[in-house]
Amino acid sequence: MPQHAQNTRVCRDCDGFATAAITTGTRHTDGTRATLRVTCPTCQGTGHTVPAANLHHIGR
Repeated sequence: MPQHAQNTRVCRDCDGFATAAITTGTRHTDGTRATLRVTCPTCQGTGHTVPAANLHHIGR
């Protein structure tokens, strides 16, 4: 009998790739590159969106 996984909605802004490492072009003294970790501001680094049931409607 097949097992069904939950369908979690992928973030539309980052397509599930929530964290990116960007090189700054400089190197550390041991020769490794200096990188910055940047997370998606929409999903806060989770890669998934919040279901619509958890959103609150404010205004009209």
